[in-house]
Amino acid sequence: MENRPQPFYITLLRHGESVGNAEARWQGQADYPLTEIGRAQARALAKRWKTEEMRFDLILTSPLMRALETAETIGRELGAEVESDALWLERDNGEFAGLTPSEARQKFPQPVFYTPYDFVGGDGEGDWELFLRAGQALHSLLKRNPARYLIVSHGGLLNQFMHAVTGLAPQANNAGVRFRFENTSFAQLTYFPHQHRWMIDKINDRAHWKED
Repeated sequence: MENRPQPFYITLLRHGESVGNAEARWQGQADYPLTEIGRAQARALAKRWKTEEMRFDLILTSPLMRALETAETIGRELGAEVESDALWLERDNGEFAGLTPSEARQKFPQPVFYTPYDFVGGDGEGDWELFLRAGQALHSLLKRNPARYLIVSHGGLLNQFMHAVTGLAPQANNAGVRFRFENTSFAQLTYFPHQHRWMIDKINDRAHWKED
């Protein structure tokens, strides 16, 4: 019988609530730590996964504090190695970084029409540039051996990763499909390399954290 390659089991996790989230700021690559709520979210997810006997061969994370701390919390609980990789950074949103939406609108009035190729926040990554980086991150992941991977990253990058998987290119005026990733929500995907087939098994699973 022909030996077929093993599948990749990929879990995509957005970090816990950060100070920037709590203050409703456009974080980008501004390096905000987790809030106490964010830390509790990460611990709750780690406890859930330990109860469910979830196993990861490697955790890959953005080096930004909010993602790295989330990854390390889970890694300690599950006994998984954590590796930082700048490919998984959030969008570089230029001069938007750290601003509230109202501050950003005042400083950078939104044009009537913009394309995916335009810069964000002056000279930050537009949708197309972020999409290409997400594709590079995907390609880098699939160069590894098939295994169980946890990716801890950010809403913008994870959305474009899902776009790369599903073949949905960015559209003008921020139109089109969006994949919801709330704080410490996760998606689960399986990739069969011998068929080039993706299965999306879960999206925005956040059952470990109930809002008051």
